[in-house]
Amino acid sequence: MSELLKNIDGRTKLAGTNKLEILLFSLGKDLRSGRKETFGINVFKVREVMRIPEITRAPEMPAGVEGMVSLRGILVPVVDLAKYATIETEVTPEIMIVTEYNGKTQGFLVEAVDTILRLDWSAMRVPPQMLTAQMGGLVTAVTELGDGRLVMMLDVEKVLSETSHYDDSHLFATLKPIGHRGRTVFFADDSSVARKQIERTLDTLEVNHISAMNGLEAWEELQRIAGQAEASQTPVKDVIQLVLTDVEMPEMDGYVLTRKIKTDPRFQGIPVIMHSSLSSTANRQLGLSVGVDDYVPKFEPQKLAEILTRLLA
Repeated sequence: MSELLKNIDGRTKLAGTNKLEILLFSLGKDLRSGRKETFGINVFKVREVMRIPEITRAPEMPAGVEGMVSLRGILVPVVDLAKYATIETEVTPEIMIVTEYNGKTQGFLVEAVDTILRLDWSAMRVPPQMLTAQMGGLVTAVTELGDGRLVMMLDVEKVLSETSHYDDSHLFATLKPIGHRGRTVFFADDSSVARKQIERTLDTLEVNHISAMNGLEAWEELQRIAGQAEASQTPVKDVIQLVLTDVEMPEMDGYVLTRKIKTDPRFQGIPVIMHSSLSSTANRQLGLSVGVDDYVPKFEPQKLAEILTRLLA
């Protein structure tokens, strides 16, 4: 199964082309609907796919957390995705997808993996609001396969946040206002968990903010802002002073959004920060190649605040 993931490093060339590759997997037949749905995860976040090793089960684990396994000497928490997503199934998971993002490694139990699919981010649609509400924001994007199946992209950052029950209050305790009123940051992120933490960081810094849920929505809003600024003969940088963008977003990813901003003279002088859970050196280099001014790992508000304070002050 690891053969599916042999050439991940070579896939970095997809950056800036608005393309991605996702690993398709299933969680088993849902007894309530009678359907077996197809889910996906960005290949960049997948380290390996393997048969489930022996799991050590600790007491009082959060819902969906099966326990932990030792992978080459590293203890890795294991989450049963079907249980976490409250999918009632009689199937016993056989496969573990080992993921690495936000600087952390975790295993996700699934029924089976299918294949790796290459597609365009423009083919990834924002899910209907009804679905988003029902699944608590767990599904961030949906695409349709040639055979008519719908693939749902899961917000694995949300899974990690909720299953770890990590109290991040102390991360904000040392943050202070930047001391400059009237600063505005425009940010784009499709993860509800990430958006909340960004908002909390900016509010603590006493920085105004405007947000979008994906790259295309962000670009359309930025063009609207630029149009209004031109009409009033005001530089856009007097309206917004910094753009913060995620990488993985439906319809348009952060690489393409950054390239559009950096090649549009109306946004000259406005720094762009890439804010992503894809924090490897390769992904940082990809961000720099499309013109980002800095690259910050997600869920590290202190680092984000440090860069924001420097660039806004």
